[in-house]
Amino acid sequence: MTLKPHPLITPAELRSLTASERPVRILDVRWRLGEDDGRDQFDAGHIPAAVYVDMETELARHGEPSDGRHPLPSKDVLQQAIRRWGINQGDTVVVYDDWKSMSAARAWWLLRFAGFIDVRVLDGGWRGWLAAAGETETIEQQPAEGTAIADWSQLPVLDSDSAAAIAKTGVLFDARAGERYRGEVEPIDPRAGHIPGARSLPTAGLTTNDGRLLGAAELSERLIAAGATSADEVIGMYCGSGISAAHLALAATVAGYDVALYPGSWSQWSNLDRPVATGEARG
Repeated sequence: MTLKPHPLITPAELRSLTASERPVRILDVRWRLGEDDGRDQFDAGHIPAAVYVDMETELARHGEPSDGRHPLPSKDVLQQAIRRWGINQGDTVVVYDDWKSMSAARAWWLLRFAGFIDVRVLDGGWRGWLAAAGETETIEQQPAEGTAIADWSQLPVLDSDSAAAIAKTGVLFDARAGERYRGEVEPIDPRAGHIPGARSLPTAGLTTNDGRLLGAAELSERLIAAGATSADEVIGMYCGSGISAAHLALAATVAGYDVALYPGSWSQWSNLDRPVATGEARG
């Protein structure tokens, strides 16, 4: 278990950061399942100087069902997006949403994957910013094109083979709701159940009612109770389509763990000729 710089930032800390001389780029990643475009919410009000990020076209791509519902974008697409967002090398990047940081965590993870070190998630998101009396604006200030270069594959990722392997020899967490993990319901994907050997840790239970992540000590307790140990070099994460798995990766990072994300997640696994388990995990 390796301690990492804290990936969260509070509204007060963001206010101080933007008032300093330090270059900062703020990204608005408002999106949620069933509401695939948060542009209207952004236009109605956002944090000053924030740039809108499109989840579906900039943080994911779409291909065959066997790719999963939200596979990673190509390096070229992300590079173009990073330039559009106005990010320069060495900038601090702050990401936020209004969905308990679920979609913001995808942007955080993807930027870390692309080699950016100082990336932070606004804890509590848009609602937390408003609750802290943060200023807002309705006009997008389009930044000058950035110069930062994506340095691909700086975080470990899992494909279906390595996800199966880590579930057998280490720890692979399933971030979906418990009933989907157990195979009692499956509202989206073609088969119900979970990857054999995976353990259930619904990421929805790792936030407070106001959308903030639990503290590091409590997150560590939840991870250990679900099967992680201090001896684990890397713990794996997956969900339905790769979005909430990034949120679980954020929580595990706050707790001090190194993580590997399975971007294809259950939406890919259930479309492949792979075994499926149901019910509770077997110790």
